[in-house]
Amino acid sequence: MSGIPEGEAGPALRALLTDSVVGLAVWNTDLRCVWVNDTLERYDGIARERRMGRRPRDSLTGDADELEALVRRVLTTGRCVTGREYRVPTEAGKRRDRAFSASFVRLHDTDGRTLGVCMLMLVVTDRRWAGDRLAVVSEAGTRVGTTLDVMRTAQELADFTVPLIADYVTVDLTEAVRLGEEPLDRLGRSQGRVPKFRRGGRASVHAGSPESLWLNGEVVYVPETSPFMQVLSSGRPLLQPVLDPSDEAWLADDPARAAKIREFGMHSLLILLILPIHARGVLLGVAVFVRTSNPTPFDDNDRLLAEELVARAALSLDNARRYTREHNTALALQRSLLPRQVHGGTAMEVAARYLPADAEEGVGGDWFDVIGLPGGRLALVVGDVVGHGVNAAATMGRLGMAIRTLADLDLPPGEVLTRLDRTFIRLTEDEEEGGREVATMSATCVYAVYDPATRRCTLALAGHPPPAVVHRGGDFSYPDLPHGLPLGVGLLPFPTAELELPAGSLLALFTDGLVEERDQDIEVGLHRVGRALTGSASSLDELGTAVIGTLPTTPPPDDVTLLLARGR
Repeated sequence: MSGIPEGEAGPALRALLTDSVVGLAVWNTDLRCVWVNDTLERYDGIARERRMGRRPRDSLTGDADELEALVRRVLTTGRCVTGREYRVPTEAGKRRDRAFSASFVRLHDTDGRTLGVCMLMLVVTDRRWAGDRLAVVSEAGTRVGTTLDVMRTAQELADFTVPLIADYVTVDLTEAVRLGEEPLDRLGRSQGRVPKFRRGGRASVHAGSPESLWLNGEVVYVPETSPFMQVLSSGRPLLQPVLDPSDEAWLADDPARAAKIREFGMHSLLILLILPIHARGVLLGVAVFVRTSNPTPFDDNDRLLAEELVARAALSLDNARRYTREHNTALALQRSLLPRQVHGGTAMEVAARYLPADAEEGVGGDWFDVIGLPGGRLALVVGDVVGHGVNAAATMGRLGMAIRTLADLDLPPGEVLTRLDRTFIRLTEDEEEGGREVATMSATCVYAVYDPATRRCTLALAGHPPPAVVHRGGDFSYPDLPHGLPLGVGLLPFPTAELELPAGSLLALFTDGLVEERDQDIEVGLHRVGRALTGSASSLDELGTAVIGTLPTTPPPDDVTLLLARGR
């Protein structure tokens, strides 16, 4: 403090203790901590009470024994150590620690006697990123976009950039990223705010960050005059080195958010960097980077690195967005086709089970239906469109609607499948004439009509496995029926066969996923299912669960549908 008059030394020392950007600690000649400032506590999170009177190994992070040996060496030799890397672990699960630069010097009094060792710690602002940027972006490619889930991709971007760039990061998605919910613009207005974002991901060095009060997926309301909207309208990043709530006009109408900024100490040290996320011409959202504990303002080097990371993540986010949109469409189509519940009315007791091959995605090509016909009769339908995803679901939806329309005509089962075959071919031709590339697709179907008055079932197969019949005595059989060709071939008509179903008989219609096994002959699967159908069960629902439970693997390699029907 040489050169500072005595009257000014007190305020200057107090500023060094509380407001300095340099973290300071002093150990005496016994290597006991005798002084520490508030800044060091903010940097590494170790409270003053845990340091005072303790040795370096008990009051510093990292390799404690090595640090204590270093302090002892400086105390003994008097040689300063400068620019030593000092790392502070972040929250569990974070791969990158926060990096600081620590220097150690020996202290003397006016007579030259050794007083101890002082550590000075500064945030590494650096500029190591200029040379390491390629490695950082490359690493981001392995850690961001590991799945086709929009929310997880956004969270991975937030996790990767904390604390690498910022102390707190959010990724907020625009209307372009639909997750199957109501459009954001239809959610209404509230107190001059417009819901424009949906929280996609967040990460913070410190728990309880202000924006963390919002949950992932929740709508985020922002003023129209806020920097968020400025970035959306301009399409350009916004670098704002210092954010002072009292100087920001957009916060005047948002006192709750301004209060959060003050409450969490995000005043002159808060640095806000907002980047638009662009991919393939679509504005997907904004990534917000904030510094709180780190007092160094964002600069152009930070911006360049952040832009590269966000650009890399944007492609993964857009892939996830496209996949989510297609997946939700396929689910909506399938749910519109598959009945929530099946009812056999007064004719039959019925139960159904559906198990997609991909349990996580839940979209397959199988479908089933139960349709009431005139005279108390009942139509039973099970079909299988080859393939998965939106194309298979769309085809399945069209066939399902077509077969319901054909059922209203009350035609024989063979005629129903013949007309369904023509419909299938016409749909494919319409797609080709429209200039669209159509993947080769086929489908199988079984259509059965049960008459409770005669206890007879007439049915036709289009390349589909024959149903199983379980007789009242407990025996099962697979009737020898003409299979017919799959839908889409259009060469031959589909013959109609007839079965007698005495009182108490059970009819089981299913797709090939229930009986086919990759390493077994199909006869093995048919026998397994037949034996399960003869088991004791209090209801058809319970029996259906038991049959599905015999599958060798779950989820199965192919979609599985089972429709059980017993005459009342």
